[in-house]
Amino acid sequence: MKFRLLRLIMAIIFTSGVCMAQMNQPATVEDFQPASTNQPGKQYPQVNSEGRVRASISAPQALNVQLDIGGIRYDLAKDEQGVWTGDSNPQDEGFHYYQLIIDGARVPDPGSMFFYGASRWGSGIEIPAKDQDFYSLKNVPHGQLRENLYFSEITQSWRRCFVYTPPDYDKNISTRYPVLYLQHGMGEDETGWPVQGKANLILDNLIASGKAVPMIIVMDKGYASKPGQSFPPSSGRSQGRTGGIPAFEEVLIKEIIPMIDTSYRTLADRGHRAMAGLSMGANQTIQITMNNLDKFSYIGGFSGTSNYPGTAEIDPATFMNGRFSDGAALNNQINLFWLGLGTKEPDPFPGSVGAFRTMLEKTGVTYVWYESPGTAHEWLTWRRSLYQFAPLLFRK
Repeated sequence: MKFRLLRLIMAIIFTSGVCMAQMNQPATVEDFQPASTNQPGKQYPQVNSEGRVRASISAPQALNVQLDIGGIRYDLAKDEQGVWTGDSNPQDEGFHYYQLIIDGARVPDPGSMFFYGASRWGSGIEIPAKDQDFYSLKNVPHGQLRENLYFSEITQSWRRCFVYTPPDYDKNISTRYPVLYLQHGMGEDETGWPVQGKANLILDNLIASGKAVPMIIVMDKGYASKPGQSFPPSSGRSQGRTGGIPAFEEVLIKEIIPMIDTSYRTLADRGHRAMAGLSMGANQTIQITMNNLDKFSYIGGFSGTSNYPGTAEIDPATFMNGRFSDGAALNNQINLFWLGLGTKEPDPFPGSVGAFRTMLEKTGVTYVWYESPGTAHEWLTWRRSLYQFAPLLFRK
């Protein structure tokens, strides 16, 4: 009897504690507004000042609907009209991919515009950032984003890149410009930087304020496979020996760069050529530039390095065939080596980037380091990285 009484008392205390905790939780701020990434005229999804996402979809016959964002699933509630609605926890500022799960089926939100990420076309949502001014659309001179289609003899396939030309490109027809080759990450494609990354707006604003040299930016797809060696990006093998970095490196060096130098008014020398990329693109950038220092003198790695995912100490004598073993020689060849990372990046990124930095410092390679405050492995980290990286280009 005493044992039963004790269990009853403990249950009451626990239940009371849960109720009090729920009562003490702050109420959701009801200032939701349609997201800037919605399709025209769509009211949902919405975002409030806390960064919560409110999703809503009509699915009268569904038995269960969830919002999947930030690696967490949130249950939506159904009303009498069969409309499911629910909120997420506050999300970090910036751009996030998400999806709805309806009776187990993962589907895009019909209210959102579609973006290519996570190796699929799907939903994305912008959580307004306090520093969004640097990538906002402003009343300043704007460059152009040009879609460039070309046939690759190496891959025997049609490919596409987007080329940003600065605001005065078509006015100052005698002027030649330096070039930045800018790469996306795993599961994304050549639309990543022009759309999610807002690279053109970032450069428009930097150039208008006099903080960056007018430049051309080339954004190509980072996957390349020779005939008979095709692996889908989602297979995780896009960096493999046959279908990844070596194949893309060959396409970049032998086809893309000559095509850009022929089709656009470029300054076609290593002193006016840069390459940068995020995550997988950072891995590609470091490997490709270090293999071709006769063509590049500016290098940028955003949330990634060429030792990913390794976190162990790097031996510069053997790593990448000893290319980093002579720091003094590299410092004479490289005008800028730049690395950036978000302060909330998940494992293994802090460890792998940290090991790479330790190796650079051990061999005396000079580099610039940047940390994006409060961001993880996401587009706000990479927008900020480009914003910090671009003003340092082509100053020598």
